[in-house]
Amino acid sequence: MNQDIIVNDDLNWQPEQQRLTFTAQWFGGQIICYLNLSQLEHLTGQVLVDEANIMLAFESVRFDIEEQVSELVGQEAFSPDGSLLL
Repeated sequence: MNQDIIVNDDLNWQPEQQRLTFTAQWFGGQIICYLNLSQLEHLTGQVLVDEANIMLAFESVRFDIEEQVSELVGQEAFSPDGSLLL
């Protein structure tokens, strides 16, 4: 588990965009993060069809997501608006 990055509990499903949005804490600041459904399905090896299962799937790979956020921060792979797309 990465101690520099903490994924917050403000997870939201955006069905129109087929993605999750959440924030991560990084040295006292917040980063808005987006995770596409297809990437979450890849991480979990599951086909996810409803919001409840999507949220549970996210929780099952939370530490992997924190590591991905950490890697993207290290690469300074921020979008122009300062967000991260996983």
